[in-house]
Amino acid sequence: MPYLSTTVRDHRWAKAFALMDEMSVDAFIFTGGDFFQFISNYHTDVQVWERPIFAVLPRNGTPFLVMNELSSSHIRFSLEAGKLWITDISLWAEHPQVSKRLPLAPQLPELLADRLRQSGLARSRIAVEGGNAPLSAATRLLPEATFRPSTADARSLRWQKHSEEIELMQQLAATADWLQERYRENIRPGRLVQELDFAMAALWVEEAARRFPGEQFEVIRTWSLSGPASASPHGDGRACGARIEKGHGLVNILIPRLNGLAIENERTYFVGKPSSEQSMLWTVARDATNAAIEAAVSGRPVCGIDAAAAEVIERAGCGHLVLHRAGHAIGVQHHEYPEDMAFNHRPLLDGEVYSAEPGLYAWGIGGFRLDDTVVVGTQPRVLTHTPKTLEWAVID
Repeated sequence: MPYLSTTVRDHRWAKAFALMDEMSVDAFIFTGGDFFQFISNYHTDVQVWERPIFAVLPRNGTPFLVMNELSSSHIRFSLEAGKLWITDISLWAEHPQVSKRLPLAPQLPELLADRLRQSGLARSRIAVEGGNAPLSAATRLLPEATFRPSTADARSLRWQKHSEEIELMQQLAATADWLQERYRENIRPGRLVQELDFAMAALWVEEAARRFPGEQFEVIRTWSLSGPASASPHGDGRACGARIEKGHGLVNILIPRLNGLAIENERTYFVGKPSSEQSMLWTVARDATNAAIEAAVSGRPVCGIDAAAAEVIERAGCGHLVLHRAGHAIGVQHHEYPEDMAFNHRPLLDGEVYSAEPGLYAWGIGGFRLDDTVVVGTQPRVLTHTPKTLEWAVID
């Protein structure tokens, strides 16, 4: 089944423990919703700026969570499913208690400080990912503890994926390949672009229900840009009422997430035979994507992925049509760390996962982008397998 087991937990925590040893700290506090999920395997159900939550991972001792009253039932569901990696949980209240049905703490800073004391961390060095006002208040209640801002350090924990995570991403990518076939069958002149995307999202949910019953599947994005509007990578801001027209190129973006891991799959289609310029730009974009994939080799620089794509584009005389880097890492978020891929000179590591999505954007004509999800290794492994031939891209 495509869930993350305790083997993945042990893999992630081992990296966190090694980082703690390197930093000479006694615990890590995670405050961001994505990091909270990464450490606990809990599908975050709140906006953390509004309802702060904390995952505390001691170097030695029992990890614990501090969460909000709103999540009470969600926590019970997660516990019943046996998927929560941290089961020591304290809740804080957000509304006056008429009855004492749950042991809730009214003040979050005091609750967090008390839990840190109970874990023997009142005089410790503690690394902090993120941060917020309740945590700042809690630190003032623990004057003998040292809190080290460590957001940048924490990001390294998410670079490399376990083989089980990659297998889950492979299964997820297969559903995106399936949906690209449905797109190809359903693109036609006159159709509302947004209606097409919503129809495809519904099909995706039905297919996911067949493949992953009982799991956490999310459609992060089914988004198409048709014609000149696609010359902006994220559209022209006037999508309502936009229709597909004959002669348009159509760029779609498919981003699903399954049990806390995402992938990307994007293609550019043509509604009718493309012009010679459209064909040329599509081919350059496709060749740049393939070059980016081929550069995702362990030991080569992270920025080499972008450089390989740029070389193809520049050689074709299309450098002036580039508006963004050639890709980004993917994981818990569909834009994952490292966040500076095009300027990052460290060596690529086995098991990192990136999108390869160089794009060309010609004003008045449209965008040209083909995006595959690729795993770094001695031989790059591509997870998405939708065809990248011009014959496939043309919808007659």
